[in-house]
Amino acid sequence: MAELTPSMEQESRPRVSLALALRWLMSLGGILTLMGGLHAYIAVRLFVSPQLPAPWTIVGPALVALLFVLLPVGMAASRREPTFWTQALQWTSYVWMGAFGILLSAVVVTDLVGAVLSWTGVVTDALALARGKALVSVGVTVPAVVYAFITARGRATVERLTVPVEGLAPGLRGVKVVQISDIHVGPTLDGRWLRRVVEQVNALQPDIVAVTGDLVDGTVDALREEVKPLAELRASLGVFYVTGNHEYYHGGPAWAAEVERLGLTALQNEHRVVERDGARLTIAGVTDYDAGHIIPSHASSPERALQGAPQGVPRLLLAHQPRTALRVAKSGVMVDLQLSGHTHGGQMFPFMFFIKLQQPVVRGLATIAGVRVYTHRGTGYWGPPLRLGPTPEIAELTLVPAPG
Repeated sequence: MAELTPSMEQESRPRVSLALALRWLMSLGGILTLMGGLHAYIAVRLFVSPQLPAPWTIVGPALVALLFVLLPVGMAASRREPTFWTQALQWTSYVWMGAFGILLSAVVVTDLVGAVLSWTGVVTDALALARGKALVSVGVTVPAVVYAFITARGRATVERLTVPVEGLAPGLRGVKVVQISDIHVGPTLDGRWLRRVVEQVNALQPDIVAVTGDLVDGTVDALREEVKPLAELRASLGVFYVTGNHEYYHGGPAWAAEVERLGLTALQNEHRVVERDGARLTIAGVTDYDAGHIIPSHASSPERALQGAPQGVPRLLLAHQPRTALRVAKSGVMVDLQLSGHTHGGQMFPFMFFIKLQQPVVRGLATIAGVRVYTHRGTGYWGPPLRLGPTPEIAELTLVPAPG
């Protein structure tokens, strides 16, 4: 195969960039087309099919169209200087993003139920049925959104779990690992909210704190003040951090450096050994599973993370995405427990049903390809300030020697 000369390489870069840009535009176009069609379906089912009075058949679809336009506009506003209007756009678009999923589910279910009622002859008045379906859809969605908002913004649930670990020496019996993940400080979560999380964590008096990625949704310059409460985290054996995919959208290396400046230990394909009463524990961490696609030198590597780790000492691996366990198994390195996040436990109905398309597990303790993994539901949220189903979490994992 012929090798590219430097001049040929330079000539090829614009073509590669153009190809990536075209692929991104085609993907965006496909998403917008799909979302536009689903919004049209909602507008027809809520306002046109029930044959509402004239003003509503115009105002209703126009409102749905406006909310559809606000989705990309709100996303774009999140990258601009925060003002009253940009924040209002962000909040509206993010709330609607979540409400849209709930409303769409409600409309689809009422359509299916309505079809059965019509086919069986239980209901023969088509107009009354259409109006009833619209009323039920809205009547279910509004309280669900309110409940989901209160849940997402409320205090995190502390999930307590005792985990047996082979080879854990008596000096580390009962060592308490507190994990927070997917905090997503950014457009709708600020430093005051983060300080409340830090206070909850410190109240648990952890021996080890693990922050397993997706800390932020924004650049260091924009969010430096908001993440300052992280410096107040306290743990007798250390506070450790690994990057998630969202850090790499906003400068992964810069965020790792900022977290280090705040006093946390950022583990980027490396490890540390902690000790208590003569007993040792290896704490390793990898960069995000997809980091190598953005910065090749940051490719996630369990082998590098555990290179030189002492033999016969239990190993705890921090890895943002649960599917890292597949790489661990393939690499042949030994890990006693992997702590991950990323999934948010699904965050809200009905999206939890699609997580399995990308990740091998949604939440909780599971074994993946022979590797034990605890998947955190997330302490914050991404996008919609809503949680319908999975509540926000702070995990308290107590390690004990395995029997025998």
